[in-house]
Amino acid sequence: MRRCDQETGPAALVGNGEIYNNPELRAANAFSCATGSDCEPPLHLWRQEGIRFADGLRGMWALAIHDRAARRVVLSRDPFGIKPLYIAEVAGGIAFASEPQALVAAGLVAPKVRAESRDELMQLQFTTGQETIFEGIRRVLPGETLAISDGAVVERHRQAALPEGGPEETGEAEAITRFGRAFAEAVEFHQRADVPYGMFLSGGTDSAAVLHAMSRLNERPVLAFTAGFDTGDKDEREQAAAVARAAGARHVRLEVSEVEVWRHLPEIVGAMDDPAADYAIVPTWFLARRAREEVKVVLSGEGGDEILAGYGRHRSAMRPWWLGGKAMRAHGTFDRLDVLRDPPRLWRDGFEAAETAAATPGRTRLMAAQALDIADWLPNDLLLKLDRCLMAHGVEGRVPFLDRAVTEACWRLPDGLKVRRETGKWLLRQWLAQNFPASQPFAKKKGFTVPMGAWIASAADRLAPLVAAQPGVAEIARPERILPLFRAAGSKREGFAAWHLLFYALWHARHVERRAMQGDVFEALAAR
Repeated sequence: MRRCDQETGPAALVGNGEIYNNPELRAANAFSCATGSDCEPPLHLWRQEGIRFADGLRGMWALAIHDRAARRVVLSRDPFGIKPLYIAEVAGGIAFASEPQALVAAGLVAPKVRAESRDELMQLQFTTGQETIFEGIRRVLPGETLAISDGAVVERHRQAALPEGGPEETGEAEAITRFGRAFAEAVEFHQRADVPYGMFLSGGTDSAAVLHAMSRLNERPVLAFTAGFDTGDKDEREQAAAVARAAGARHVRLEVSEVEVWRHLPEIVGAMDDPAADYAIVPTWFLARRAREEVKVVLSGEGGDEILAGYGRHRSAMRPWWLGGKAMRAHGTFDRLDVLRDPPRLWRDGFEAAETAAATPGRTRLMAAQALDIADWLPNDLLLKLDRCLMAHGVEGRVPFLDRAVTEACWRLPDGLKVRRETGKWLLRQWLAQNFPASQPFAKKKGFTVPMGAWIASAADRLAPLVAAQPGVAEIARPERILPLFRAAGSKREGFAAWHLLFYALWHARHVERRAMQGDVFEALAAR
């Protein structure tokens, strides 16, 4: 967090993130800045424009302004929720922080689990909406600005992440040109830094696009980091290496072993105080640990699938039910596994509220599915994972696909420019085919996943009894069902469920029981 005091009036700001259009804001406005900090223009804008002050910001932010003259504290979060911000009603007012654990550690909130959010975590792998898994701690929603006076919210404003309305008729050539221009500008803005920067490279189209744009903007080779596992299974490192060579990048390839994962898993889960049981926290944490040796800022491809319709569930949502269409997240991880003591019943409540909000007038079925992912999955899983894993190592993650210029160029494109012949992200693939064919954007994706299920299965006899004995797990799961589940974790569905229980056991021990969690996963779970 950074602090900025305004010399011209009794106001101060603390902020987390980056305002990329800081130079443009200074040039376009008459206010005189006393510092070079990118957080100072928002302070002036608040004094000039009030509750809508953040509408003109371009970047990622969690901001808190104390305006002593107006007797107000103002909290603001960027429209996609790239940076987290939490609040809690406490004696004498409202407390805020970038992490729930800060509010707990300060003694302002007791670490008590909210059952509905726990059910969401078990079934969805993340929690939804404003409520967190901690009773009494809520999220400031993406795009929300709150004005607080005398311990109560007296004014609020919500900045939309997405343009209103349905698709606009646009030709393919024009759309590709418009996307290329917007994306190049977004990457240029996201590279604005006075510290070394690099990027995370997988074998996919999103990171290939980021690398290509960066390589066009930099005279020196771009520093690209890729992670894989020593299992010999599906891995995108070879494709990533080919893409890096074609872009002239300096490629750092990281191989992570099962032993290393077990050794560091308590620490990895410990970073996720707002929990997201996403396999991807594992490679992201290791990539961040390696990246911090050379850079302070990393560009990444999060948001590409959501903005440009890259998921299979997006394609399925386009079809009516009689042609195989499916509701988004209709089933949870533990459905019909007979592992939990009481079947989760309220886990879809927050999701259904987001689903209703996503289906605004004019949007197609595809746009509604994308908007739903942008409202819950993106801020509460993908971006949360990136922020927590990188900030644990002092590295800042930036996501150019979520830049305002990109969303304005792409969001209202016709469905056929996003999905065509069962191929998602059609526009991005066409742009890459024309500008960076070495990325092979239409090649069949090899797929990449963390082999967590196989590792859990191989360690089941040792690991399952430890997990079953944890207070957090014992409260929700049938102990006699955990060992069979862990032994079957080599199968996809059972693997996800076993991982969720392992994650929750570690998370609960660290963040609710407040245990030190020293040693590897086996030692940490065995210690009391």
